[in-house]
Amino acid sequence: MTSFAIHVCRYSDAPRIIKNDNPAAFKRGTGGRSSFNGVVCTVFGNTGFLGRYVCNKLGKTGTQMILPYRGDHYDSMRLKVTGDLGQVLFHPFHLKDDDSIRKCIKYSNVVINLIGRDWETKNFSFNDVHVDGARRIARLAKEAGVERLIHVSALNANLHPEPIVRKTGSQFFKTKAEGERAVKAEFPEVTIIRPSDIYGEEDRFLRYYAHRKRSAFNRLPLWKKGEHTEKQPVAVSDVAAGIVAAVRDPATIGKTYQCVGPKRYILADLVDWMHLLMRKDKNWGYSRRDMRYDPYFQAKVYINELISPGYPFGYLHWEGIEKEHTSDRVLKSLPTLEDLGIALTDMEDQVPSVLKLYHAFAYYLPEAGELTDPGSPKTIPLRFVKK
Repeated sequence: MTSFAIHVCRYSDAPRIIKNDNPAAFKRGTGGRSSFNGVVCTVFGNTGFLGRYVCNKLGKTGTQMILPYRGDHYDSMRLKVTGDLGQVLFHPFHLKDDDSIRKCIKYSNVVINLIGRDWETKNFSFNDVHVDGARRIARLAKEAGVERLIHVSALNANLHPEPIVRKTGSQFFKTKAEGERAVKAEFPEVTIIRPSDIYGEEDRFLRYYAHRKRSAFNRLPLWKKGEHTEKQPVAVSDVAAGIVAAVRDPATIGKTYQCVGPKRYILADLVDWMHLLMRKDKNWGYSRRDMRYDPYFQAKVYINELISPGYPFGYLHWEGIEKEHTSDRVLKSLPTLEDLGIALTDMEDQVPSVLKLYHAFAYYLPEAGELTDPGSPKTIPLRFVKK
């Protein structure tokens, strides 16, 4: 007969049953990277933007990690320093290979799935990654007796996305919603994380608008000038902290959390503020245009997709344009990061340092008071939808 050990979670009064009574699996140490908190976690998608932050925060709390990788192992190897000696292990895997996934989760009691694609490639479609791959990980995690599964989706996941630029709407958001259904069917106790646009160092939000490819002769084409799109971006460190908090709190089992920032913006005001931070004002030549009446930019996107289908230069592709102009929908019925105890970061506290590398005349040192302080971006009232 299998024996069970009762372990009280640090962040909750509810006891947590550990199926493995091996003393090697029990908590030890006083906390920090050199300790073990009793959690053995497999992090799929650890080489991505969010994955690096999640691994760092898991390592800081004494989590043992198995980090699966596909392709060059050096992409994952830099994450070895997120934990103490012996705390971080690596294993090759392929998203379409059941046996390799089984080996990655064999000894884990927690699995985090961060795998996602912003564009399709010849090897992986949106459906392959967001639906079939997510379903496979959830099914194998259930078979292996994994206690907790954290699945990262997207804030605007919708089975019927509203078309904006493309007639079919965003296939990214559609397959993310289908992936949520698939994961819940295989692993009903899954905790789903829905982040909005995530910003931070090496992101694909701030750097996207700062990249030369996104503009056309210093003009920034946006759908309807960006004046009909509402965004609520969130800091990457806040999302990572929320994921780690969900791992440690059994009260999050079976729930869906929305990860949004504390303030809401019109996209037009947000990108104007970003360019002011980069010293790119109207005198420099910056202006916003309506993408619908800019055939040069439309041709540029088509050509960019043709010459770089596997990795579009500057992240410029039509699916990205569709996502970019989809307004963030925050459901009133679902909890947010604040319900996980996360103190949210304001954009004006972090964005200036991230965009410093993209300043115009970066090597010019202005005199005191020579340049106007951009201040904070204009905000709009927070808006929630019922369903």
